[in-house]
Amino acid sequence: MAALVGLRACFSALQLSSPGLLHSSYKLCAVPFTRRNFAAEAKAKKTYARDKPHVNIGTIGHVDHGKTTLTAAITKVLAEAGGARYKKYEDIDNAPEEKARGITINASHVEYTTANRHYAHTDCPGHADYVKLDGCILVVAATDGQMPQTREHLLLARQIGVEHVVVFVNKADAVEDKEMLELVELEIRELLTEFGYDGENTPVVIGSALCALENKQPDLGVNAVLKLLEIVDEYVPLPKRELEKPFLLPIEGVYSIPGRGTVVTGTLERGVIKKGDDCEFVGHNRAFKSVVTGIEMFHQSLDRAEAGDNLGALVRGLKREDIRRGMVMSKPGSIQPHQKVQAQVYVLSKEEGGRHKPFVSNFMPVMFSLTWDMACRVHLAGDKDMVMPGEDTSLTLTLRQPMILEKGQRFTLRDGNKTIGTGLVTDILTTTEEDQHNWG
Repeated sequence: MAALVGLRACFSALQLSSPGLLHSSYKLCAVPFTRRNFAAEAKAKKTYARDKPHVNIGTIGHVDHGKTTLTAAITKVLAEAGGARYKKYEDIDNAPEEKARGITINASHVEYTTANRHYAHTDCPGHADYVKLDGCILVVAATDGQMPQTREHLLLARQIGVEHVVVFVNKADAVEDKEMLELVELEIRELLTEFGYDGENTPVVIGSALCALENKQPDLGVNAVLKLLEIVDEYVPLPKRELEKPFLLPIEGVYSIPGRGTVVTGTLERGVIKKGDDCEFVGHNRAFKSVVTGIEMFHQSLDRAEAGDNLGALVRGLKREDIRRGMVMSKPGSIQPHQKVQAQVYVLSKEEGGRHKPFVSNFMPVMFSLTWDMACRVHLAGDKDMVMPGEDTSLTLTLRQPMILEKGQRFTLRDGNKTIGTGLVTDILTTTEEDQHNWG
């Protein structure tokens, strides 16, 4: 497992100043990208001021432990402190199937600023969202403690490389026994240690997102949320962005804006994009060029987007159906798709939510990386007959069709609805005629 992660030393928990001092230091901004964001003329848009470093954060944890409620509470607390509107629970949890089941299925995004940073906050990130997180908030209900998805989400964060986690023990207002709260905290610290985090020093905040929303029990409500935000500000380090490399934007969404053109959205993986730049779209057996004619982030226009930015880019001369999620927008000629790689893979054990049985050559899981997913065929090394759950091993993986793959790129493997492994590309291999024949 250690071979995949490349661990850096964890930060020690920091001493906190009074959260009350933060009331005048926060303000809330915008909400998820929609097709209407680009509809207004550029002159009507505010210009994004890059006066604070940008950090991507997310809330993870078991279903119904309060991830979306906490996200809503953060926006409400910051809105009251800064005089801006907040994003209600039902606005974050807004898809029809989500409302019907009472759980969030697709990730939603909110934006806010602190005294020192600008944040893009992803609520309930999907597999593709984990890759772009600089840190995360693990939400654990005090009434339940750790549950299966607590382990699954934390392990996925660890394997994909999210190295800094802050814990929010939610629903503390529903627990009268303080010893129960202490037990939940101890249990979570042990889990963090088990998955390679600094469990002893990881910050843990005990509170109630619902109390913050309803302005009840301030020590568990508003003050706890402010304390959480202060900890995130201090504990999650500023990420090192690769600004000097050619730009790479994995495409998350594509929108057609009447009167404006086609907009692609995503989080810039590396490099810098400027208005007027030539670009190339690659992936899904296609490659074609265009020009970036406009850039926006959270409803505000930019002349220049940097690595880590969650942006929408207006591109010239393309239709919505020309571009698909999973493609990348890149500097022309800077990147090529590949079909076959050597990778170091950790196969999750049964206890970690993985497979119960071993697998052999020609096993066909689905690989998830960047924003794409693609069926792949596994080939074991010559001296291996099978790979056991819990094993760390080298595998050859051949995709059904070429996609963007580079040395050092992280990915996950899934079988049905289950994550079965996480890996790191160690080498790019040449596809043979036999490989092509195997896919028919």
